[in-house]
Amino acid sequence: MNKKIILGGIAAIFLIGGIIGFNYYQKIFGKAVTKDGAIYISSDASFIDVKKQLSEFVKNPENFVWVAEKKKFTQPKGGKYLLKKGMNMNDVVNLLRSGNQTPITLSFNNQDTLEKLAGRIAEQIEADSIALLQAMKDPAFLATNKFTEKSALGMYIPNSYEFYWNTSAENFRDKMLREYSRFWTSARLEKAKKLNLSKEEVITLASIVQKETAKKVERPIVAGLYLNRLKDNWPLQADPTVIYAIKEIKGQDFVVKRVLNKDLVINSPYNTYKNTGLPPTLIAMPDISSIDAVLNHQKHNYYYMCASVDKIGFHEFANSLAQHNRNAVKYQQWINQQGIKR
Repeated sequence: MNKKIILGGIAAIFLIGGIIGFNYYQKIFGKAVTKDGAIYISSDASFIDVKKQLSEFVKNPENFVWVAEKKKFTQPKGGKYLLKKGMNMNDVVNLLRSGNQTPITLSFNNQDTLEKLAGRIAEQIEADSIALLQAMKDPAFLATNKFTEKSALGMYIPNSYEFYWNTSAENFRDKMLREYSRFWTSARLEKAKKLNLSKEEVITLASIVQKETAKKVERPIVAGLYLNRLKDNWPLQADPTVIYAIKEIKGQDFVVKRVLNKDLVINSPYNTYKNTGLPPTLIAMPDISSIDAVLNHQKHNYYYMCASVDKIGFHEFANSLAQHNRNAVKYQQWINQQGIKR
């Protein structure tokens, strides 16, 4: 046989083998991910679900299937996974198989109800709002930790927190309880004790302060005013508590832009015009600035406050009823001019 033919055949075999080997190498170690991004794998996702999600980021999803089979990867682990442009399929499979997911930064601000809070959280983690609300209202959890459905909102301190995306509703709730305990440092507890208030009472007063003013600079003044009233056993006469009572009757979507005289006689333990002392629970979720405004309130002689018409969004403070009445008349005239009747 011609030696050239034999050598040519051998060369062809090596060439074909080299091409096949190179193709295998490319499938495993060649650049596969075409852009930066993240995939969110649900806890019950199948292998096919993951392949579909990856199709947006990789050149050839079938290579993922091939490499996954070789590495015996069949069961996805839920979570958020970051993909970097240029990653090879070996790295992708290793990442998903390891479950080395990237945490998310979860945040929430002042939510008026557990229902609204559950909706806000459900926008950020896998658990849906129904599961979250059930966990938040779980009777056994509430009883064990000395909360009620109305007071439980105070357990959630508005802030930013690190979570895994596939955190369950129960694990979210339990971590927030730990964060609540961590928030109440010995220093904060000592300040509450000096005010003769429990931490729950501090949060209740902070919720009123939160609703009274959106201006953080005013909050220590407002807190000091209400503490003056509490100390002297005056009714707080806080409009936000009356609005809370109205919404309990009319529903959370009922809009109240103006508190009327008839509202002041509503028969509710939350009506601080009819009842002295703090209402039974918080009326909204206070943020940290409102809680700390109570604990670090400004000491002064103010007992009255009225919305300012000269500095919208702020208040006029007074230490005498005569001065307050002048401020109130000015405000009533202004609000009538705006045509606000309810």
